[in-house]
Amino acid sequence: MLTRRLARHDRHGTSGLSEDKAAQIDEAIDRVGLVPRGALRLDGAERRGALAGLATIVLIGMAGRRGWSAFAESAERRDGAPNPLDRWSRRVIEALAAECGGRALYPFDGPPYLPFQQWAMRAESVHVSPLGMLIHPEYGLWHSYRGALAFEEPFPIPAVESRASPCAACATQPCLSNCPVGAFSSTGYDVAACAEHLRGEGRECMARGCLARRACPIGAEFAPSEDQARFHMRAFLAAREGM
Repeated sequence: MLTRRLARHDRHGTSGLSEDKAAQIDEAIDRVGLVPRGALRLDGAERRGALAGLATIVLIGMAGRRGWSAFAESAERRDGAPNPLDRWSRRVIEALAAECGGRALYPFDGPPYLPFQQWAMRAESVHVSPLGMLIHPEYGLWHSYRGALAFEEPFPIPAVESRASPCAACATQPCLSNCPVGAFSSTGYDVAACAEHLRGEGRECMARGCLARRACPIGAEFAPSEDQARFHMRAFLAAREGM
């Protein structure tokens, strides 16, 4: 697992994350149905405000359908209250933080919001896609970051394996041409056009997930189930209506 790479000491023998501790973090994240998404060290300039006193960030997320089943069976999914996925993530990751001796952080707390996208590009070989979201070399566009565990200890972290963005070798970029309303372009994302389509003629997007994302050949096997796709599309519309 990704965080097991943390289980090293530097050449001077200073204490870092022990092998047992790294295994504990991995196993704890796995146990709740989520996915370890890499780790990074904060530099001195970043360790202020909400991040004061923290040194190491371990990212936690979902990948493909992994992580969805645990949420789909949760009380938060069934209770009818707003923001069920965020509430479930908070409950589960707070418990992980208590178990592992860290502090829980979330991408949905704000403003100001923590720079999870920037952290992700330091922790894993992910790149910004033409759609603006991060693309993973294996999961494609079907992954997310639900939170992080932050530690005061400056754990040694090996360099991330550098992998080129799969978008760089994609000549046709079908993600940009397969949106029914052309909401994605080189100039950005037309959120209003997307939402209007989903409220009207966008039944296929609502049922199967964003057709622009589905057009990407990378990680196609990790595309969400229909239940998962419908949940996220409805959540997107609910967030728009609440603005």
